[in-house]
Amino acid sequence: MTQHIVRTFDEELGLLSSKINQMGGIAEAMMVDALDALSKHDVSKARGVIERDAQLDALQHDIEELAVLVIARRQPMANDLRQIMGTIRIASDLERIGDLVKNIGKRVTVMEERFLSMRSLSGIQHMAHLVLGQVKTVVDSFAQNNAELARHVWLHDGEVDTLNNSLFRELLTYMMEDPRSITFATHLLFIAKNIERAGDHATNIAETVYFIETGQQLSGPRPKGDTAPYSLSAKDV
Repeated sequence: MTQHIVRTFDEELGLLSSKINQMGGIAEAMMVDALDALSKHDVSKARGVIERDAQLDALQHDIEELAVLVIARRQPMANDLRQIMGTIRIASDLERIGDLVKNIGKRVTVMEERFLSMRSLSGIQHMAHLVLGQVKTVVDSFAQNNAELARHVWLHDGEVDTLNNSLFRELLTYMMEDPRSITFATHLLFIAKNIERAGDHATNIAETVYFIETGQQLSGPRPKGDTAPYSLSAKDV
């Protein structure tokens, strides 16, 4: 970060970055707990995930208020303005990740435990670990001002898409083979989609970090892992 003549300006920018890192840590912890709650059908832990989302909402509000004040006081330009506006965008994406993870917690509280041995759970866990890694890496890229680390996350977005579409086909097969599993499998479909959307928001953050650091947009369409005509888009579920 460039040092400014006015020391309080650096402190304000540092506070914005600190709050983003705090949001990232909360989002990561929520995802870990939501995954654990799902695998163990721990309703109490799932409710804890739901309640923790309020922390992300409060931090996003704080970041937006502080960013507006900094812009009004300092009238930043170039790199500084990119950083402040980028921080607002990243906070919004982290808040949305929290909402998606909260939705997973809500579903855990109403799912039937008797289907927890379903093989698709391992696929969802694998996809969630990939997305968790994306979120952690992209928050690190922001903290380290590392454009290449952000680009790495952007390039691997397709892996999660491939897993999501594979799970979609697998869960449909379960539903056709055993109608009793339809309700449980439908919950898993929505959970898988929530995880995939969280990965999309991590990719959004990667694009923002790259722009903050380079002043350039990542070129070309995002890499996608499944272009089959029956693959799911972000609007399908």
